[in-house]
Amino acid sequence: QVQLVESGGGLVQAGGSLRLSCAASGGTFSRYAMGWFRQAPGKEREFVEAISASGRTRYADSVKGRATISRDNAKNTVALHMNNLTPEDTAVYYCATDTNWLGALPPVTPNFYDYWGQGTQVTVAS
Repeated sequence: QVQLVESGGGLVQAGGSLRLSCAASGGTFSRYAMGWFRQAPGKEREFVEAISASGRTRYADSVKGRATISRDNAKNTVALHMNNLTPEDTAVYYCATDTNWLGALPPVTPNFYDYWGQGTQVTVAS
C-alpha cells in the first residue's frame, strides 16, 4: 500500500505562482511514476504533469511552459510548480502514483495510476 498526502493548496492571485508537494509512504518510491492531475467543478479529472522513475517528464498542453514537476527520491516527495496562474487553473489537485509502469515516459491517463492522494484545493482569484 502506498499513501500519498498533498500539501500547499490555497488561494492564489491570478498571475501568481503555485507550489504543491506530495509526500509518499509505503512501497519503493524511486521505482514509481508520479503524476499530478486536477479536477475542476463539473469537469472530468485531467492530466497536468508526470515524471517517470528515471526522471522523464510529460506536461499537459494547458500548462506546458509554465509548470514543472520534480521528485526527490531521498525524501519520497514530488512537487508541482506552476506560474502565471489563471482562474482556469482553479481545481482540486491530486497526486497519484503508478507502481507498475515500465515505460520510458510516464503515463498521462488516470486509469494507469493505482494510488491517489486526497487532493488539495487550489483557487485562483481574478
